Amino acid sequence: MARTRKTPPKPPAGACPPPVEALKEEVLRRSRDEKVRFISLWFTDLLGYLKSFAITPGELEVAMAEGMGFDGSSIHGFARIDESDMIARADPSTFCLLPREPGTPLVARMFCDILEPGGAPYPGDPRYVLKRAIARAQGRGYTMNVGPEAEYFYFKNAQGTEVLDAAGYFDLTAVDVAHDLRSKTVEVLEAMGIPVEYSHHEVAPSQHEIDLRYADALTMADRLMTYRLMVKEVALDAGCHATFMPKPLFGQNGSGMHVHQSLFKGERNAFYDAKDPMFLSPVARGYVAGLLAHAREIIGVCAQWVNSYKRLVPGYEAPVYICWARRNRSTMIRVPMYKPGKEKATRIEFRAPDPACNPYLAFAVMLHAGLEGIEKGYALPEPVERDIYELSEPDRKRLGIESLPGSLSEAVGEMEKSDLVRQALGDHIFEKFIENKRIEWNEYRTQVHGYELKKYLSVL
Repeated sequence: MARTRKTPPKPPAGACPPPVEALKEEVLRRSRDEKVRFISLWFTDLLGYLKSFAITPGELEVAMAEGMGFDGSSIHGFARIDESDMIARADPSTFCLLPREPGTPLVARMFCDILEPGGAPYPGDPRYVLKRAIARAQGRGYTMNVGPEAEYFYFKNAQGTEVLDAAGYFDLTAVDVAHDLRSKTVEVLEAMGIPVEYSHHEVAPSQHEIDLRYADALTMADRLMTYRLMVKEVALDAGCHATFMPKPLFGQNGSGMHVHQSLFKGERNAFYDAKDPMFLSPVARGYVAGLLAHAREIIGVCAQWVNSYKRLVPGYEAPVYICWARRNRSTMIRVPMYKPGKEKATRIEFRAPDPACNPYLAFAVMLHAGLEGIEKGYALPEPVERDIYELSEPDRKRLGIESLPGSLSEAVGEMEKSDLVRQALGDHIFEKFIENKRIEWNEYRTQVHGYELKKYLSVL
């Protein structure tokens, strides 16, 4: 993939964003100057799958002002066939040039907000769900910043799990195919104006991680969707397959998405308190308490697939116990150590989500849970600075440490009872999401798996 020109840098946190009309004019100018041939309009369905259709530059002004109509009846979680007219209105702040091969037409992409025909936000749009959560935080003066660590695997192809390397965590090896793919992906992302902080090999064979520099929640959700596609596109160009499936290899670590997050008030980090022994403000403590209290309810959104719960088992670095700590990486929430002079980096790390979730919905339920803890003054339990995997069940019970649900079915059952998750997602998505997950679980539980045949066929 050829490197493309970067988009203009985003203004610093707290700065006034350019007026919408000025952004639209800039997009139109760039489209003309860059000789863009097509604009791909992107949005996501209920489950977080990217959807798109292309328009020509002649339609761009209308796409930003009024939006482009489309049939939503075939988009999962969208309208029924008798109310299928939808409008996708392009967000000018998301204009970006896509990578291209020499000699091929230049294509830009823009994320869209989905509207009803009358212009009202469509309640089935995951991006709108996150915008509503952000509005709740803004009502208290907060901006949510997010920095995810999304892991993934490279395999020879999509038909199997033959790995490309046998390296381990942070291993420095001779340049191989997987190392080259990761490097090319970083180049592509940065060429698209998506800053990257780190990239490295993860614990399992052929498992990798690219960490995006933190941004506000909506920008990061858009970037994460772009990141997942670019990882796959770069691999596909090389004749390989990349997957964000949470647990593709038996006996190896699965892929998680540790979500670093904080709340800011203007330029000030609302999570930082110089007088606290752990440098955590009451706001931060309430936020962590909210995540802990609602973890069992929100995990079905943050780990939304049957396969997600093959990762969330003890022994593979996945956090299954609902507790927090500073240094202990066996806990569900970790507070990275404060470095003097780095007040803005004070944050918490929620380690339970996986990279195959719908980030718009996942960030939304995290934010609602954290705000609930702040607004209602939830008490934060004591941190657990011991290896929880080595504790006995009675010891965990004595310490009041609960576990996350052990299956998608259990997670959906917890979610179904949750007023907070219903509030966060809205009735439409809440009900459609649960309906979809019940279908997925029933399809899974009626299958006969290889494990059962191997264990029982010859002896029963």
